[in-house]
Amino acid sequence: MDGGGNSLPSVTGAAATKRRVCYFYDSEVGNYYYGQGHPMKPHRIRMTHALLERYGLLGGMRVLRPSPADDRILRRFHADDYVAFLRSANPEALSDPGALRRFNVCDDCPVFDRLYEFCQVYAGASVGAAKELNRGHADIAINWSGGLHHAKRCEASGFCYVNDIVLAILTLLEHHDRVLYVDIDIHHGDGVEEAFYTTDRVMTVSFHKFGDYFPGTGDIRDIGYGKGKYYALNVPLDDGIDDESYHYLFKPIMAKVMEVFRPDAVVLQCGADSLSGDRLGCFNLSVRGHGECVRYMRSFNVPLMLLGGGGYTIRNVARCWCYETGVALGVEVEDKVPDHEYIGYFAPDYNIHVATSNMENKNSRKSLDDIKVKLLEYLSKLQHVPGVQFQERPTDMDLEEVLFFSQCFQLAV
Repeated sequence: MDGGGNSLPSVTGAAATKRRVCYFYDSEVGNYYYGQGHPMKPHRIRMTHALLERYGLLGGMRVLRPSPADDRILRRFHADDYVAFLRSANPEALSDPGALRRFNVCDDCPVFDRLYEFCQVYAGASVGAAKELNRGHADIAINWSGGLHHAKRCEASGFCYVNDIVLAILTLLEHHDRVLYVDIDIHHGDGVEEAFYTTDRVMTVSFHKFGDYFPGTGDIRDIGYGKGKYYALNVPLDDGIDDESYHYLFKPIMAKVMEVFRPDAVVLQCGADSLSGDRLGCFNLSVRGHGECVRYMRSFNVPLMLLGGGGYTIRNVARCWCYETGVALGVEVEDKVPDHEYIGYFAPDYNIHVATSNMENKNSRKSLDDIKVKLLEYLSKLQHVPGVQFQERPTDMDLEEVLFFSQCFQLAV
């Protein structure tokens, strides 16, 4: 695989440049529990942190404890009544079945103990990461507890309650004219795309499984609306995609996006359910192939936020996000996992890198070429965008436009 990023003259050799990295972590995050049998396990964040500690990676970063996001922050995107519901939700007193249905709080998104506190922690970390980038205190900001991309303005969805990504991007827009969102989770980044579907100040690019798969959105023909036309890109993929096929699309598409959109900041959602062997996934990416996406976006030397997301084989999630923290720091972590409290999860080989499967790659070269041609055609419509001069930072009207579209979209469906 090539080093990438060299389509922009200013980033030649940037992949070798040391970055100032900050990392958000709350020691309580591993204690939140969705319930018995639920595939989403916040414990994976604690496992990742333990690996970072034993590999000595924490010493290369500023480690910050997030300030919980208060109601005012959450209501920048989410509806008042939905935030009020989350604040009052208690598994011991579920007295309003109508509210549970209205806010889509059900089996996938259960009410569990300290749910609202959990939302405050992971959202506060993503907003805090955005503030660190805004202040110029870091080149890369990491929050592995974030990346919950399915949450909508008025409802929970796909294990996600509060959309920390939208809140982080709104914070970045206070200081940056253009923000790029890239999603490598196996599931379509629907909540983020929907929030910014009508604006040209945020471009969303999602690489995901498409076709009879949650959430069912993310068709290649969905490209944004109004001022946002061509600012939403969807890369629909089939089962079994491997590292080579993935980067056959990822690198040329992202190189062109960076060339024509020229973002001032990038948010990369690193959902690990696109890894081979994921409990809920059907892709065949290696940890190194997944991490190559991080390495490639890092090479452009643009302020970068790394977020978590999906990932349900938790030993592989920890492997992946530890490795990608090393990529952010410019450190190649040793393959042999050091002894630590969770070492038993990594038996029998105790390695960071594990073999991918022999599953069939249903993504033919022709289908990949067709996708690439179509998306590059969309991007050709934006050739002159970098020359547009923004006269001012975002106004309240800009942010209201985002909320208005999101509300109208949900009413329509």
